[in-house]
Amino acid sequence: MKKTDQKQFDMRISVSKPSALDLRGRQSVRATFRLSEACIDAISILAAQLGIKQKSVFDHLMEDDQVLTNVARELEGTELDRSKRIQKTFVISRRSLSFLDTISSKHNAPRDALVEYSVRRLLPIIAKERKKHERRKELLTEISNHVAKSERLLSKAEEMLGTDDPIVNKLQTAMSVYRNAVNDIANFIERGKVIEKFQPEYNEG
Repeated sequence: MKKTDQKQFDMRISVSKPSALDLRGRQSVRATFRLSEACIDAISILAAQLGIKQKSVFDHLMEDDQVLTNVARELEGTELDRSKRIQKTFVISRRSLSFLDTISSKHNAPRDALVEYSVRRLLPIIAKERKKHERRKELLTEISNHVAKSERLLSKAEEMLGTDDPIVNKLQTAMSVYRNAVNDIANFIERGKVIEKFQPEYNEG
């Protein structure tokens, strides 16, 4: 390899290689907050509906320092009624916790309140996911009806050609995949039913 090529290669490695500080920032730590039940539910629902970890929800909320700063300025000197809140421990990244602690201290805004009000920014996402959940249920009904028809077609093929016929075998394989897919869809929708009871407009106290 020529020296010029080697130098360019080394530069690419240097740029792409994460620093030790960056890696430490991605480490997971446990942090305890006192939040409303609705806020805790919102975090859980977002993670479940979007197929991500709760840690990722916190990373999204806390690492946008400008938005977090704006929230902190609005909450400066605010005190929440702790009697209406539940103590809950979450796994979040060290970097997210550091951002949260720094901004909380700088603007004299309670850390719990910062989390609470930051989560409320995501309520439109939950509303959108609730609508998608209803559409998924509608589709599941149609899909289930289609599966029932396909099962009847498979039975007819088995009667006409016998269970060992290659065409019947292809249909049996296709139906097996179809059944598994429908079961996965049904399970996903069942897990998402918690969103049906969620009240997006929760009290601030």
